[in-house]
Amino acid sequence: MTRLSVNINKIATLRNARGGNMPDVEKAAVDCVRFGAEGITVHPRPDERHIRYSDVRAIRPLLEVEMNIEGNPVPKFIDIVNEVVPDQVTLVPDAPDAITSNAGWDTVRHRDFLTEICKEFKDKGIRCSIFVNPDPAAVYGAAECGADRVELYTAMYAEEYASCPERAVEPYLRAAEAARECGLGLNAGHDLNLHNLEFFIRTIPWTDEVSIGHAIICDSLYMGLEKTIAAYLSRIKI
Repeated sequence: MTRLSVNINKIATLRNARGGNMPDVEKAAVDCVRFGAEGITVHPRPDERHIRYSDVRAIRPLLEVEMNIEGNPVPKFIDIVNEVVPDQVTLVPDAPDAITSNAGWDTVRHRDFLTEICKEFKDKGIRCSIFVNPDPAAVYGAAECGADRVELYTAMYAEEYASCPERAVEPYLRAAEAARECGLGLNAGHDLNLHNLEFFIRTIPWTDEVSIGHAIICDSLYMGLEKTIAAYLSRIKI
């Protein structure tokens, strides 16, 4: 059964835009869980423009569900992961100036580096997921790096979904089958929303987890956070 992990970065973005503590990011994390979220994702970046490292520390002991910390494994990121010991870490190759994540790892080119990082985190009992494009070669490479899971970067799926859902999902299905073949767990995330999520899950029902933030926060402006999380859960609990 696919789990929903809610990324709360955009809640922190709203707080940071005004200063102070409104909205309260810690309370938002707890409320997301109360409303049905089965995980919380945070993506601290070096400039702390949304989730701050202090948020990561504060949220960790509040959660009774899985915590997923995603980001580029620069030294500061490695330090916070080793300090708070989340349930899962997702390695994302985003540049410091990237507005949002925009590509997966070349797991062949960066094999030595990723292997070292995966080992460090797995030695602490942290599940390790590598963010990849929908390419079976990248999936096989992640397995060789020692990852436990891959997270498929679903932006291209979201872009093509409206014109042809079957064509949009086809490369993701191939990558997902590669993950299943080599024994990797499967996550997915980026631009998944209420319109395209259910088709993705129906096509790839062995998806372990979807991580969704931006769309959930946008929808919650109209529907409220509790109803929005319920709506997303209805799309994946099929």
